Amino acid sequence: MKDLRVVAFDCDGVLFDTEQSNRAYYNEILNHFGKPTLTPEQFAYVHMHTLEDSLAYLFNDKKSLAQAYAYRKTMDYRKFFKLMKLEPELVSLLKKIRPRIKTAIATNRTDTVNWLLNEFNLNGYFDLVVTSSDVQFPKPHPDPLLKILAYFQIEPYQAIYVGDSYLDELAATSAGMPLVAYRNPRLSSACHIESLKELETILDA
Repeated sequence: MKDLRVVAFDCDGVLFDTEQSNRAYYNEILNHFGKPTLTPEQFAYVHMHTLEDSLAYLFNDKKSLAQAYAYRKTMDYRKFFKLMKLEPELVSLLKKIRPRIKTAIATNRTDTVNWLLNEFNLNGYFDLVVTSSDVQFPKPHPDPLLKILAYFQIEPYQAIYVGDSYLDELAATSAGMPLVAYRNPRLSSACHIESLKELETILDA
């Protein structure tokens, strides 16, 4: 962790507990078209992947996929905010490490991140937000993390990525960036943590 300049975070499962909201969101789309609710395998997939990949996974023909996209655009995503939980140690951590350490988000979300940050009063806590819409190839490709490195003009060893999924592991490994595995002992990483409070100790905040 010497010469650490940037801490980058995944969004779902790290900054927020979004299992209930993501499950409700995709179930509403599925149920609208008479499909059964998510299986455990389906949920595991959509919880990590982009909206585009998730809808293509759930609707496997062009006509139904186009209809799902159209319906998705009519939904007000903000109604799912009440099902989300902000990680309780997040704000304390951000206050302690900033501005000494820059902060960023690298997520496979598309157009909902700014709404989320505004809803949970997190505006101004992140120096850069990279969504799947900001890169050609989202996670598991390294592009979101490479974009962060380029923006801050740093080397991979000068940053860490806090993530909770196999896609995060693949992206960090490809980018050469150390991964801090969050509540997922199955991941190969520089270290494992169960709470963001532990990250304060690691960063000597």
